[in-house]
Amino acid sequence: MQLNSELEQRVHERTAELEDTVADLQRALADAEGLRRELREQAIRDPLTGLFNRRFLEETLNREVARAARAKSPLGVVMLDLDKFKLLNDTFGHAAGDAVLREVGQLLRENVRAADVACRYGGDEFIVVMPDSTLENAARKAKLILEMLAHKSAPLGSSMGVVAFPNHGPAAVELLRVADAALYRAKQGGGGRIVVA
Repeated sequence: MQLNSELEQRVHERTAELEDTVADLQRALADAEGLRRELREQAIRDPLTGLFNRRFLEETLNREVARAARAKSPLGVVMLDLDKFKLLNDTFGHAAGDAVLREVGQLLRENVRAADVACRYGGDEFIVVMPDSTLENAARKAKLILEMLAHKSAPLGSSMGVVAFPNHGPAAVELLRVADAALYRAKQGGGGRIVVA
């Protein structure tokens, strides 16, 4: 009986140790998963604006074009650039420029649909990818964003190029090229305007 009692005690202690080890492993796995999610966010987000970054845009736009092709649905894209941003940076400094970029990021985050993807393309260029959005709907969204930027406490001029799949190309690279050309025409026309390709 004494041996049985000692054996039961050892089994109980060993079981408790194993349960503690399993609990430690579960906590470590949860911590690792949280860290993985955090690293993924850092890899796909622009730290200044909180929008998705160019790398994520390229992945997403390719995927969304393929999805739109399969579903035979439209896909709108708006490329926008802030007018006279270099002058703002040169006149008021990079801290002021960064504040403006953060403000644009917030405006885009708050004014796109949940399915839309707003990205900082680089510098003062932004892109909004709008699944299931026609060229007309994308142009309306661009007009709304342009008006909202113009009515900020410190008005921001912006030029925009608007394109849609499949109207302006069968692949992401063509859509971006056509959007960039439309944006360039908007800038050449004096800025503060939208050019629909």
